[in-house]
Amino acid sequence: MLGLVLAGGLSRRMGGGDKPLAMLGGRTLLARVIERLAPQCPAGLALSANGDPARFRDFPGPVLADDLPDHPGPLAGILAGLDHAAGRGLSAVVSVSGDAPFLPADLVARLVAAREVERLPIALAASREREHYTVALWPVALRAELRAALVERGERRVGAFIARHGAAVAAWPTEPFDPFLNVNTPEDLAAAERIAAAG
Repeated sequence: MLGLVLAGGLSRRMGGGDKPLAMLGGRTLLARVIERLAPQCPAGLALSANGDPARFRDFPGPVLADDLPDHPGPLAGILAGLDHAAGRGLSAVVSVSGDAPFLPADLVARLVAAREVERLPIALAASREREHYTVALWPVALRAELRAALVERGERRVGAFIARHGAAVAAWPTEPFDPFLNVNTPEDLAAAERIAAAG
């Protein structure tokens, strides 16, 4: 199981730049994501990001750029992760957002269990009755179909691709906080600061 951190967003609502490199309690969001995800992925981590990879020099794994033109969004990053995993002989990828600093420690285990119970190819996380399409388990066997969706059909919506293939859902409670909180705005960052300060 390869852990794939998606860091390709443009961070417009945060004023631009690389959102995973924003600071939270003296550490980057990305450092917090790594801390949560790495112990769950013995095969290691990879980072999906375009542009100069040197800005992520401290990341403990390869930085994977999209191999499709025009940076068509998270699905292209997931495809890059699946291609990398296939080259290493791995069977699946667990993707997470690079701006979600409080990922649950049982994320991978529960996604695997949900997929096995439902016998569906994909498993994704949910909280507050909302499905998190980019926090998901993807089988490497889907990479050819994903490439066809992106290249031949121009698919861009992660939810549409998931709906076509079927996904099991693992839901988490949101008390005392939502473990899938995304830091998309300064207000989100302030909320994350309060959570981090509370330990």
